[in-house]
Amino acid sequence: MPMRHSENRGTRREFLAAGAAAAAALKGAVNAAETGFKPLFNGKDLTGWEGDPFFWKVENGVLVGKTPGIAYNDFLATEQEYADFILRFEILLADNEGNSGVQFRSRRESGSMAVIGYQADISDVFWGALYDEHRRRVMLAQPSEALIARAVKRNDWNDYEIHAAGKHIVLKLNGIVTADYTETDDNIPQTGIVAVQAHSGPPIEVRFRNMRIREL
Repeated sequence: MPMRHSENRGTRREFLAAGAAAAAALKGAVNAAETGFKPLFNGKDLTGWEGDPFFWKVENGVLVGKTPGIAYNDFLATEQEYADFILRFEILLADNEGNSGVQFRSRRESGSMAVIGYQADISDVFWGALYDEHRRRVMLAQPSEALIARAVKRNDWNDYEIHAAGKHIVLKLNGIVTADYTETDDNIPQTGIVAVQAHSGPPIEVRFRNMRIREL
């Protein structure tokens, strides 16, 4: 028997109601996932950060690192230190070229431009890897090329997450775990600054937005 118009309208109302309920539930889950996060970058200027304003600027709410090609690694660093936290941000590496990264639990080396500590890597072949910058100078955890290909949106914005709790560090790219590492050296500091990197070598342009952190 064909469906009467009233039944059809009722079915459509039920469908729309179910869709609205699902959307509300999803929004609630997203909001819950962001509870407790605070902006790490105000989107207006470099307040709370220190570094070379020649290489680091704010453009339309985005933190931009751009070099003409330099002979050393340059870093823009937070004035505040952090220990256990979840740091989330969006990252765009222009043309997927050059090399960048986000330092954490790190420190400035006295009398040098270097920053020493853990680095969440950003570059064509090292996306999502965990590197020990200017200290042990080793890759602590590195995803396979196949995993990088699945996780990374080249020439586009990528969601990056750094989760550091005690000696356990997990990195995620677009929701995919790319590094899972537990520190075994008791002499490695588990607190320090956060910094963004413009690597030495050819010109580079890297962009960060929606940087937010939740201390644990």
